[in-house]
Amino acid sequence: MNNKEKKLQRKSAPKNSTRMVETIYGCKWSLTVYQLLAHGINRPGEMVRNVEGLSTKVLNQCLKKNIEFGILDKVVFNESPPRVEYHVTEFGGKFLGILEQLEALQEEINNN
Repeated sequence: MNNKEKKLQRKSAPKNSTRMVETIYGCKWSLTVYQLLAHGINRPGEMVRNVEGLSTKVLNQCLKKNIEFGILDKVVFNESPPRVEYHVTEFGGKFLGILEQLEALQEEINNN
């Protein structure tokens, strides 16, 4: 069989990236957290105060998942009282760009 006759194999999504997207979209607060970070709100207490219905427990679960995937980074300052901030990683910036493309695609679909 030469290159022109070569059959294509079924393409499947990478397991880790698929799980990441499903997990992030499955958490209704992740997109809100990204929006808060984009507006310079990066401390957990500020996040909870700025979003009605967001609890500290749920926020911590959401932040933990995002850290595990490498989307967010946690910075702990050695101060009293302790201060914690969250920031989007370089990989997270790329991932958020993909999410923006998905949103744009959905808008295009909705407008047709």
